[in-house]
Amino acid sequence: MGALLALTSAVCYGIVDFAGGLLSRHIHHTAVTVFGQLGGLLLACAAAFSSVVVPVSAVTGVALSVLCGVLVLGDRPGALAWLGIAVTVPALWFVVGGAADAGKGAADGLLASAGVAVQYLALGQAGPGSGLWPVAAGRVAAVLVLLPDAARHARRLKPPPVRCVQALLIGAGAALGLVLYLLAAQRQLPAVAVVLASLYPALPVILGVALLHERISRRQAMGLLGAGVATVLLTLG
Repeated sequence: MGALLALTSAVCYGIVDFAGGLLSRHIHHTAVTVFGQLGGLLLACAAAFSSVVVPVSAVTGVALSVLCGVLVLGDRPGALAWLGIAVTVPALWFVVGGAADAGKGAADGLLASAGVAVQYLALGQAGPGSGLWPVAAGRVAAVLVLLPDAARHARRLKPPPVRCVQALLIGAGAALGLVLYLLAAQRQLPAVAVVLASLYPALPVILGVALLHERISRRQAMGLLGAGVATVLLTLG
């Protein structure tokens, strides 16, 4: 059950990642992130209030999360799970483009992946008695962090109503992904749950091919194959 929840979390994240990228072509990225986080906050709070009776990017983030899980939290994945983890890191590297653009935005990528790792590890430490409030608290923190950027781009925060609704739904989808990950981490080793959930970059590539008729490179095809193998190994492990 934990593996299924983690994979469903990855699906949610992959869909909203793809949808957010498309929406940012029509409105400013600040509007996407601000309204998205507000949508996530609304869904997280609604889910937290309703769960009283039932408590409940990518490459470097995976590596950091696994290392912390094993060295700090005492996780002990099985042999198949370790093999799946080993396959996941290069698979994701290939899926997101590999070494072709490694020098562009490397610092931003490392900083973002560190944030992803901290988020996943922190959620993994939440006890069942906390319900879904850890996700809601994270959305509040995200909104507060985005306020300075929102203030700088205030004029761009007035997109058409339909775009606002789309951004809110995307943010709600991202919050749903975090809720599913939280549930998965309570049923699965955090080191394994975080790797399964972090397979989400594969889905935007697949959606791009299916819906936008984009062409993938041989490197990305190898990454998608590796992600599939890793999923099987982690689920069995």
